[in-house]
Amino acid sequence: MADQLKATVASISRFHSFELARQLQARNALAAIYTGLAKRFVRRYGIEEDLLHSFPWVQVPLEIAQRFDLLSPGMTRRIGHLAHRALDRHVARKLPACHVYMALAGIGLESGRVAQARGTAYVCDRSSAHIEVQKRLLTDAYAALDLPYTPIDSCSVERNLAEYDQADMVVVPSQFAYDSFVESGFPAERLCRIPFGVNLDSFSRQMPRDAAFRVLFVGAPGVQKGLHFLLQAFSRAALPGARLVIVGHVEPETDILLKRFPVADIDLVGPVSHDEVARQMSRASVLVLPSIQEGLAVVQAEALACECPVISSTHAGGADLFEDGEEGFIVPVGDIDALADRMTRLHDDPVLLDAMAEKAGRRARQIGGWNGYGDAICDLFLRLARARGHDVRVAG
Repeated sequence: MADQLKATVASISRFHSFELARQLQARNALAAIYTGLAKRFVRRYGIEEDLLHSFPWVQVPLEIAQRFDLLSPGMTRRIGHLAHRALDRHVARKLPACHVYMALAGIGLESGRVAQARGTAYVCDRSSAHIEVQKRLLTDAYAALDLPYTPIDSCSVERNLAEYDQADMVVVPSQFAYDSFVESGFPAERLCRIPFGVNLDSFSRQMPRDAAFRVLFVGAPGVQKGLHFLLQAFSRAALPGARLVIVGHVEPETDILLKRFPVADIDLVGPVSHDEVARQMSRASVLVLPSIQEGLAVVQAEALACECPVISSTHAGGADLFEDGEEGFIVPVGDIDALADRMTRLHDDPVLLDAMAEKAGRRARQIGGWNGYGDAICDLFLRLARARGHDVRVAG
């Protein structure tokens, strides 16, 4: 009789990795999850205590220092390298017996080698574009704005490239991320696209949409997420009575962008709880995320679940979640006129806005929480484990 599939997950922080661990645990397929955070920060995910392993001695102080802007960019980078290497080495020493090991990019180099030496399949989990594409896009974006920027350093690039080459498979969440790997020469047969899900228990319509038109941005308000594009488009669009609402922890360049592209009717909410994000999404007319680069922004699926249409750039992964013109709009990255046009359409046509909001909620329910993601990951894990000679199955 086939053995029960067992997989180990490693993540420097939260990200989507704990939703993955929950999916594996529900299928009796989780051997362990390792994190750079203290256990108290991740207990809400409901991972069994004996499967949850923490190595917080570097990552937690780093995240606290980042939140209060206590470190220079250079020092942040050096400590970040230390945090990634420390967790990688810790997992390499402690890795339990399992059939598949999936590590977030940047922390799987040594532990991935240990896994493969034992006959375990190693999966590199890359939640953004190929690191060389990411570096180029961001370097160009900051240069176009004439803003100081510390580019992704050669150490991170080399580490990521080594992990890509070493892995049995690289998993990405969106077509944009997938294409960035293929265009960089990575073999498509070692690349798998599995879009993220959405937590429907936490995100659903909490209250009626505000009568006034509200444009919502959720995330780190900086260059990478295209805040400057949104500020210009909001000012350019004809949106009488509208407000722009920014939710998220400010970046070093946020104030510069707000001063360079001033908007009168704006609310800076700052970082808030998941419950408050859901309320903000429920109140909003539209979520706008004009990102320059990311794998797949989960806030888009969360907004859909709150019956809030989404305007996404082609580099934010929206096309993997919804259809252009149905639950929202997808516009070319950096196209300010297109952003302004789509916001104006929704502002001027309440019937269109209501129809898109209804379709958004329906689409989120079709995504089915994180179960579809869990099914796809387990299918991949079974295939990789069997290719390594293991006779395995998934319970249920």
